[in-house]
Amino acid sequence: MIMPKVSDIVGIINKIAPPALAEEWDNVGLMLGDPASEVNRIMVALDGTPDTVEAAIAGRCQLLLTHHPFIFRPLKRISSSDPTGRLVLDAARNSLAVISLHTNFDIADGGMNDLLGQRLEVRKCRPLRVMAVEDLVKLAVFVPKGHEVQVREALSRFTANIGAYSDCSFQCAGTGTFRPLAGAQPFAGQVGKLEFVDELRIEMLLQKRHIPAAVTALIKAHPYEEPAFDLFPLVNKGVEQGLGRIGVLDEETTVGAFAGKVKERLGLAGVRFVGDGGHVVRKVALCGGSGMSLLRDAQRQGADVLVTGDVKYHEAREAEALGVAVIDGGHFGTEVIMVDSVAARLEAELASRSFDVEVVPFRGEREPFTWR
Repeated sequence: MIMPKVSDIVGIINKIAPPALAEEWDNVGLMLGDPASEVNRIMVALDGTPDTVEAAIAGRCQLLLTHHPFIFRPLKRISSSDPTGRLVLDAARNSLAVISLHTNFDIADGGMNDLLGQRLEVRKCRPLRVMAVEDLVKLAVFVPKGHEVQVREALSRFTANIGAYSDCSFQCAGTGTFRPLAGAQPFAGQVGKLEFVDELRIEMLLQKRHIPAAVTALIKAHPYEEPAFDLFPLVNKGVEQGLGRIGVLDEETTVGAFAGKVKERLGLAGVRFVGDGGHVVRKVALCGGSGMSLLRDAQRQGADVLVTGDVKYHEAREAEALGVAVIDGGHFGTEVIMVDSVAARLEAELASRSFDVEVVPFRGEREPFTWR
């Protein structure tokens, strides 16, 4: 087993939630720490609060992964007289690196809003507000027979899904020809002699952003000194990416009953809702955290209800006027679900790379509001 560095963890997090997906106003990625430092224990939390930082230090963690940015606004000074300054200094003194994944995780496939949809049993989810569509390329590579498995496996973690199917590829047999020139060190054949080799053409669908890493993996796994491959840009597009989600329930319910389900499934002390409690619900829009900016998107797409947090009075009145019910599960309650999920996903990614590191979900966080 290998001990990873902070930079290795950053790379894995960037795969889970690509930083390019983050909103322009956001701050994501490595907030604090030395990229070259080794890591054997990671804590995952929603917020980088004094309690969280203290728990990470006490737990002998070298890295803290949070959802909300540890440093959000630019710092003019770092002083122990300032709450943020104290946190930064405490983390730095104890060699605790901090990574944050925020709106990039909200938008990412399998991210915050997909987790919320799964928890509330909302099916066939798609982005509520589409902000980008994944660019795809087709990779075709020619591999000598008997070496196709190692090449396909090296590329498999970069392939794009086709609907609900992963690890999709196509291969066909043919004959490859080449003449090694002076200075070549051919895997097969002799310098100056035209060679005929039984080869397989393997085609795989890749996300465009994965091309550099995929080509590096291909060259490393391929037996040839100079592997032949082609990259074809495609007109057909990949997964839609955007804010929030909209989907359907398996069975119709009512606003009041669904509000009760939100409370129960998220383990909340209570929820607020806007609208007629007896109104029928089948189509559900949702956005973890603060999602009332998506209210009109939900209305235009025929949502019966929007599940989110941080609902303000005038936003509630606007929802009434638009005829869209709103369930307010709170900012904390609709997002803290990421902790266990991200910890499990990070642990699996680390194990697949043979990294020796423990991932600890922090379960000591609490809703800042209290209900009487």
